[in-house]
Amino acid sequence: MAGLSKVSMFKAFRSLNYTLYFGGRSVSQFGTWMQRTAVVWVIYSLTHSAFMLGLTIFAEQFPSFLLSIFGGIAADRYNRYKIIKITQIASMIQASLLAILVITGHYVIWEILSLSIILGIINAFDVPARQAMIHEVLYDEADLPNALSLTSATASLAKLLGPALSGLILEKFGAGICFLLNAASFGGVMVSLVFMKLPAHTPQKIKKKVFAELLEGFDYIRKTPSMGMIFLMLAIVSLLVMPYDTLIPVYAKVIFKGNAATFGYITSFIGLGAVCGTIFLASLKKGANLKKHLLGSTIILGIGLIAFSHVGIFSLAMLFATISGFGTVAIGTISNIIIQSESASHMRGRAISIMIMAMFGMLPLGSLLVGAISQKIGAPNTLLFQGVLGLIIAAAFSNLLRFSRTDNIPKLQVDEAGEAIIEKI
Repeated sequence: MAGLSKVSMFKAFRSLNYTLYFGGRSVSQFGTWMQRTAVVWVIYSLTHSAFMLGLTIFAEQFPSFLLSIFGGIAADRYNRYKIIKITQIASMIQASLLAILVITGHYVIWEILSLSIILGIINAFDVPARQAMIHEVLYDEADLPNALSLTSATASLAKLLGPALSGLILEKFGAGICFLLNAASFGGVMVSLVFMKLPAHTPQKIKKKVFAELLEGFDYIRKTPSMGMIFLMLAIVSLLVMPYDTLIPVYAKVIFKGNAATFGYITSFIGLGAVCGTIFLASLKKGANLKKHLLGSTIILGIGLIAFSHVGIFSLAMLFATISGFGTVAIGTISNIIIQSESASHMRGRAISIMIMAMFGMLPLGSLLVGAISQKIGAPNTLLFQGVLGLIIAAAFSNLLRFSRTDNIPKLQVDEAGEAIIEKI
């Protein structure tokens, strides 16, 4: 039975296409976190402004909010494989331009912000296509929850190790090398795409205009209240609580009197919590209520931020950073599983894009808000306020979500033939 459990834990790898997808994305995600860490540190080193930190995150994420619904429509209409190839090449060029600017020393803030905006536009089309394509690369549709858990675990591991590695490289070699390594990492995705063997794409007959399909996506969510409530809660948490990472450079440089490596360590401990969160979600027993765990994760995030906000001992602060990371990734992963599992196949790209809008629309606005408030009341008080808001949001949605058995997490069950199947309890 133990051996069967291990097989079930990694059964998505039965598909060679998913294995290639997983490998390529794993390499790329490490590079992505290195670049994000380096960009934020470069901006803060130049400006020493919490508001500019918020503006930097806003520049990358807000274009995804504006355009992700169109990315979702593109993912539903066109060949997702080709869309991803185009976005990966564009991302490689963006990272290469950053590397050239920084290595040559000919860069100013507006250039970095402009390239961040370009990356946000690219991601608006990349993420919906990449998420929706998971269904196409699986051997069996029943492997979806397992595939999403594995993909989420890798993203969490990248968040754990990428910033730490980036912090060390920043100190020894500079930000330009981080950007160069990220550019090279997209080669991993391109190689995986080349070796995939997918069925020939059958173009859909486009009967509706883009605007009509956009409205159809929102109407679909409106008629699915259980999903709509998840979108609403995710949007509020993304606006008011999740942008806490905007202030991490302030803690690294001002509160803990550190350097780029310190920034990398704090971010990595948040990543450690994210890894723990994905392991916890993967270990949930049959019948676990998904919405109950969503509320619990929001409470954990709130408590972690309250505890982290005013602690002056670095080692203790890392414990609370880990707790915060746990709550953060659990909220995002649970929401993703609900949306991907419950949305209809012909609406999945748009459903994912609306989820992206809920996060990447509110996160950048929240980053601006957090940066501006921090300028007035300081980073510790801002983080404390965010933690309290997390607890209030969890309390407010405890009745609105209404734990129902139809919203339980999809679980694996072994039938009499020993095959893993999916059930919604």
